[in-house]
Amino acid sequence: MTLKSLFPVAILCALAALGGCSDHLAAPERADAGCAELSGGLTLPPGFCAEIFADKLGHVRHLVVGVDGTVYANSAPDREDGQVASGLILLQDRDGDGRADHVERPFPGQTGGTGIAIDRDRLFLEDGDHILRYRLDGATRRPMNAVERVVVGLPATGDHDSHSIALRADGSLFVNSGSATNACQIDNRQSGSPGQTPCAEKTLRAGIWRFDAAGKEQRFGPAARFASGIRNAVGLTVDGKGRVFATQHGRDQLHENWGHLYSAIRGQESPAEELIEVAADADYGWPECYFDPRAKRLVLAPEYGGDGGKAIGPCAGRRGPVATFPAHWAPNAVIFYAGTLFPTAYRDGVFIAFHGSWNRAPGPQQGFNILFQPMKQGRASGGPILFADGFAGPERASGKADYRPTGLAIGPDGSLYISDDRQGRVWRVRYRGDKAASLIAAKAADGGLLSVSGGESDGQAKNADSAKVALGRRLYAGEIAGAPCAGCHGPAGEGTPVGPNLIDREWLWGDGGVADIRATVLKGVPRPKQFPAPMPPGGGAALTNDQADAMAAYIVSLAQ
Repeated sequence: MTLKSLFPVAILCALAALGGCSDHLAAPERADAGCAELSGGLTLPPGFCAEIFADKLGHVRHLVVGVDGTVYANSAPDREDGQVASGLILLQDRDGDGRADHVERPFPGQTGGTGIAIDRDRLFLEDGDHILRYRLDGATRRPMNAVERVVVGLPATGDHDSHSIALRADGSLFVNSGSATNACQIDNRQSGSPGQTPCAEKTLRAGIWRFDAAGKEQRFGPAARFASGIRNAVGLTVDGKGRVFATQHGRDQLHENWGHLYSAIRGQESPAEELIEVAADADYGWPECYFDPRAKRLVLAPEYGGDGGKAIGPCAGRRGPVATFPAHWAPNAVIFYAGTLFPTAYRDGVFIAFHGSWNRAPGPQQGFNILFQPMKQGRASGGPILFADGFAGPERASGKADYRPTGLAIGPDGSLYISDDRQGRVWRVRYRGDKAASLIAAKAADGGLLSVSGGESDGQAKNADSAKVALGRRLYAGEIAGAPCAGCHGPAGEGTPVGPNLIDREWLWGDGGVADIRATVLKGVPRPKQFPAPMPPGGGAALTNDQADAMAAYIVSLAQ
């Protein structure tokens, strides 16, 4: 599915901050919608605008808004730079100019994380391996110093270590525990490795847990599990009727690990990302199943005997999604719209923040945007539309995007707040227009056409000629021999969460010369030093000597 087919209508862009469109946008008219200033490079539907509420806050993950408009955000530690502060952030716009003029970290030294939730006078916060509860001061809305630990012993290792949380009016606190692995293989992310039977990690991972929001020191364990088979529900919310919904991150590396069953294109387009209604005791299929967008159903994963999308097996008895979205976009937040500021067409639908992909090589990376999914009585009532774009900037790639949407919250006036965990920006989106207006998709920031960033640099590779570099580029992208290098290292070698950067010259094996790189390509990396995904010999392909030479030449060229 392309952006062009998914988002056919685009009429108006929101103008850039400081009084004009960014170079790649066109604005036939101003759309101030009552914002203090015009939006910083975002495109939005007609009548909407976005202002920069706060900026440079660190790795801001999820956020909530109190009844008085105070914004509370959770921020995660920087794994590479320990100097970046993490934990709870309090933001207030005291002079009403549309920007937070009071920014405070009331409890320095917190580990922080992703999850945060609020009711009228209590604030809940993920802080490392536990969840905290604070009382809010009635006058200042500042969390009081007396803190209580609601849940302790959260799993904090493996591929997914964040814990989204949500509150329900009956006093339930729901907690996500993402999977420790990609597909519960015996050797995680290893080509051809079968899945564990049974999947032992499901005891404490890959599901939603339910606790008492008024409790203390509740130990995380199997007894509190509410639903299972959910690989990673970073987006977690409750609708007005108390139904729990989550967005599931689909599994990675179908093509990279099972190239004889999945072409590069199939791996790029599968599995679908999902919006699910989380029901008590339900199983949503992971790791045995994934949602195939072509078959439009859950199918058997290759680690458990799947044949590339036809076999169903036990997946027939697992619970499917409410709605689906393009593969690998990484839905990191979901929230129902119950406000009155936006047109009535938005009522009871959901906004979803897509953090952006890394596993769509050799095609372009996608996501880095906000979609709106119309809903009726807890079910999709139409296809999704693009609501906000332009976060990534010139390059849609996880290591190069300017901003990555991560959190969503609705203010008491009906405004939509959006957080970014790359530079720590928070936007507030508002509307001034006809409340009877129909849903209209925003303009994609790049006009709806996504391009793969190049990487070929003929004539720059040391000890290699341009023909070798050109051949190596095609091998790297999987166009020849089926070596899916770009899936783990990024389409331009920029690196991904499972494969190292090939551009920065920080070589983990050898000195970065052609001979050392060639040897590493041929031998593979069965036990990576810093990354979770092993590399099979030849990158998963049977390379000839000439092809191995070309691959090494191309990789060297990336670091020039």
